[in-house]
Amino acid sequence: MPRIKRVGHIVLSVKDFDACLKFYNEVLGMEVVAARPERRQAFLSFGTQHHDIALFGAPEEADRGQAGMHHLAMLIDGGIDELSELCRQMIDRGGQFDHLSDHGMTKSAYFKDPDGNMLEVYCDTMTTEEGMAYLQEDHGGRQPLTLEGVTVG
Repeated sequence: MPRIKRVGHIVLSVKDFDACLKFYNEVLGMEVVAARPERRQAFLSFGTQHHDIALFGAPEEADRGQAGMHHLAMLIDGGIDELSELCRQMIDRGGQFDHLSDHGMTKSAYFKDPDGNMLEVYCDTMTTEEGMAYLQEDHGGRQPLTLEGVTVG
């Protein structure tokens, strides 16, 4: 039976993208795996996985300090087959998926908790080194993903 293994990464919505990128890089010492300032996105790593923290620019109308978490991602044991099975189990228990995405280095299913917080369950499809190299290339964002027996919306 597939299960969630651990928190994989956190994605923060930040008002001052440049200042936050500098803080996580220079103050916390994180490696900038990929930065896409034109999209206000950055992926940072402590060196043990493709990214530990990602920064996404918050909407202009967001108040500083109120932007908060974009989503919390949880890594599962196994690959795409286990992700499909876990998602079907979640649907059987009343879960509903917002969207599915193929990020290249991960395959991901997104859903909201009862309070509206976005959560992600995902499987890695590459080693840490391959994932870091993939992130450094700009593949244009997420691609659609289909999982057998899993519907969104």
